Formats: sequence, C-alpha cells, structure tokens
Amino acid sequence: MSEKKAKRSEVLKITITAMLLAVCMVSQVFKNLSVYITGPVVNTCLVLCLLTADLKYALLLSLITPVTAYFIAASPVMTAVPGIIPLIMAGNIVLVVVAFILVRPTLKKNTVKNNVMYVITSAIAAGAKGAFMGLTIALWLLPTFLPQAGPLRKNLSVFQKMFSLTQFLTALIGFAYVYIVWQALKKFFASEIGE
Repeated sequence: MSEKKAKRSEVLKITITAMLLAVCMVSQVFKNLSVYITGPVVNTCLVLCLLTADLKYALLLSLITPVTAYFIAASPVMTAVPGIIPLIMAGNIVLVVVAFILVRPTLKKNTVKNNVMYVITSAIAAGAKGAFMGLTIALWLLPTFLPQAGPLRKNLSVFQKMFSLTQFLTALIGFAYVYIVWQALKKFFASEIGE
C-alpha cells in the first residue's frame, strides 16, 4: 500500500470513528429515557467501529463514550460513584476485544454456518461484557462504595441489574443492529475484514 493510500485509509478510519462517536453522543441525550435506547446504539457503534475502522479505533471509542455519557447525561449513580466510569470503559473494551477475536471472523461470508456462528459469538461477546460489568460494578463497586446513608442505596438491586443483565441484553440488541447494518456496508468494507 502506497503512503498516500495508507494516509487516506487512516483519514477514513478517523472520520468513521468521529461519526460513530457523534451517533453515540446523540443517543446519550436519550439515556435517561431508557438505557434500551442508548445501550444498543453505543454497543452497535463500538462493533461497527471495529469492523469499519480498526481495533485501535474501537478501543479509543470504548474509552471515550463513558466520558461523553457522564457529561451529557450522568446518572445519579455515576455521580455518586465515579469509579464506575473506568469499569464501563473496561466493559466496552472486553466487548470489543471478544468481538475482534470471535465475532469479526464470522462476518467474512454470508453462509448459514457463519450466520449461526455470528449469533453464538455475539452472545459470547455480550455475555463477556455483562459478566465483567456484573462482577466488577454490580457485585463489587456498588455494594462497596454506594453511600450507605444516601437515597440511592435503596435502589442498589436496580443498579446491579442495570450493570449486569441489562448490559448483556443491550449488547445483544447491539449485535442484532450490527448484523442488519453490516449487510448494507459489507461490500464497501470487505477489504477491512479480509473477504
């Protein structure tokens, strides 16, 4: 690949990442309406970034989106326990890395076998994110650091569900969106996944 073509490719990847970040930020405006609006959109953008840009850009997006979520529509629990932010970043990274290893290769060909593998590997990636966040946030961080006397403590079980099962479900929905969007994008980005 010539230097000029490589530069153009990097500019395209940066542009795609910026556009996906913009989509994430718009969805985060609706975060307080329902996590089932924002969560799937952010997860979709993370995986699409992996597929259309590269792993490093998807990892960068994984780090940025929790920060933008905090500034756009911080939930009371994020304000009360800011340690959630790096663990959400890590949960996003788990999703992206597992998707890079397992999910990305299944999109090479549109066969029944690969479609079945996409469903299985997507469930594994979503489960890895949900399990990681469940263990670190729901079972450790919140019970340990959510103020005992504060009004948020009575909602601990709701927050624990939000940072475990809900993360799994929103990631699964995100993978369904990825599959649909990828059908339209795959010819353009075929070289990115080695088709």
